[in-house]
Amino acid sequence: MIAGEGDSLPVSAMPPDGTFPSGTTRWEKRNIALQIPVWDPDTCIQCGKCVSVCPHAVIRSNVYSSERLSGAPASFKSTQARWRQFEGMRFTVQVSPEDCTGCALCVQVCPAKNKKEPRLRAINMAPQAPIRKLEADNWGFFLSLPEPDRRELDLSRIKDVQLLKPLFEFSGACAGCGETPYLKLLSQLFGDRIWIANATGCSSIYGGNLPTASWASNEEGRGPAWSNSLFEDNAEFGLGMRLALDKQIEQAQELLVGLSPAIGEDLVSALIQADQSTEAGLRKQRERVEALKGRLKELGTPGARALSSLADVLVRKSVWIVGGDGWAYDIGFGGLDHVLALGRDVNILVLDTEVYSNTGGQMSKATPRGAVAKFAAGGKSTPKKDLAMMAMTYGSVYIARVALGANDGQTVKAFREAEAYPGSSLIISYSHCVAQGYDLAYGMEQQKAAVLSGHWPLLRYNPNLLEEGKNPLQLDSKPPTLPLEKYLYNETRYSMLALSNPEAAKRLLQLARKDTMVRWRLYQHWAAMPVEEGEKDRKEME
Repeated sequence: MIAGEGDSLPVSAMPPDGTFPSGTTRWEKRNIALQIPVWDPDTCIQCGKCVSVCPHAVIRSNVYSSERLSGAPASFKSTQARWRQFEGMRFTVQVSPEDCTGCALCVQVCPAKNKKEPRLRAINMAPQAPIRKLEADNWGFFLSLPEPDRRELDLSRIKDVQLLKPLFEFSGACAGCGETPYLKLLSQLFGDRIWIANATGCSSIYGGNLPTASWASNEEGRGPAWSNSLFEDNAEFGLGMRLALDKQIEQAQELLVGLSPAIGEDLVSALIQADQSTEAGLRKQRERVEALKGRLKELGTPGARALSSLADVLVRKSVWIVGGDGWAYDIGFGGLDHVLALGRDVNILVLDTEVYSNTGGQMSKATPRGAVAKFAAGGKSTPKKDLAMMAMTYGSVYIARVALGANDGQTVKAFREAEAYPGSSLIISYSHCVAQGYDLAYGMEQQKAAVLSGHWPLLRYNPNLLEEGKNPLQLDSKPPTLPLEKYLYNETRYSMLALSNPEAAKRLLQLARKDTMVRWRLYQHWAAMPVEEGEKDRKEME
């Protein structure tokens, strides 16, 4: 199929159940970058930011014992690890030269400066050809190093999360893509136990671009189960996954109780009541499930065989519904709203590029006022739909608006809180895109500008806080400090209107400023409102 000879394949050669192997993008080796990042261990502060923003998972870091360096290539680099729990161990940042797209996002986000040469950072671009073979050998050795034990890491910190192997890698997304770092983060945090329903769009193209698949598995053979659905019904598709999973869990627990005399009361009780909120808890539950399978194999009864086929669902699974703003704000909004209203335990991730990216840059309801797009050649005349504010009216949905380039810690916190929340959750992620019209090497800086200007206020709305007597809405960014035009006019989608129709651009800019301030003040008012006042009003009404 890669060679363009797919038409010669008979139907019998295709998988009868429609499944394809995962993790096969690692074999493509596109080799398209003229320049690639090179790590400077003496300057590196080991913050993990370069790894976190890499759109194609070609930059990775690891901590390992010094004994593992035996047999390493002569050009392989390492330095002392700066973690308390990893004292005496070595640390490496490694790049896969043949998978890199040369976008340079990693260089732009690196906060470490070389003291001798301030123009240089801890990671710098260099011509690929002279170092390709050396770095390919280094990459091969790096992959042989074991992954750190997840139980020893603080997964609330980007620095620690980036030591984990991504289970989303080497996708065919555009160089510098703003969507894929969020999917990579999703795969690092929960990838060995997630089910993903993916709406048609960019994420379905680079996520399952057959014959290769960018979703991968770990050393234990566990990884995301991913399936694509139509633009208009992906939310319902993901809800179906949740309903099916819940029914399987219910059936497995019923069988457990029925077979408890043969299996053992203690094991059955532990399996049903297991605390799986931590990495340690998940590991223990997996060990119990393996012990259960062993006992069921010995029993060999029809009931035992039925339970054996369902045993893996006893380990907590996480259902994610993924898609772009065209799906979430427009074509699939009715289904998304329906799923949010039901309150089932699903997590929705919206990759918001503010335009229909995959089909050519058409205006969507996520497109901001004043932006030029197809069907908005004179600049969009109406404001952007506020999906977070609409979802907030339910009062029972966990909601977050995040921007990795502005606050990576807040992004990680939102993902973890959303996944832990027992009802529906919605994460809206700022995703820079080629359709916005600028060099995506500066994508993370533009994300930061979006937040500083007030265009993209960071927030988290957690209904659980109400039970603690706290306001559920928390603003994670400060009032706007950057003039809105300083953010907007970095992008061609705004600046082209200023050139073609200055009067219209001026008028729309004034309206956009008003949109930004009104929305910010409304959020600020809600976030500052004491919960006691709301309780007082409710009691008076009663």
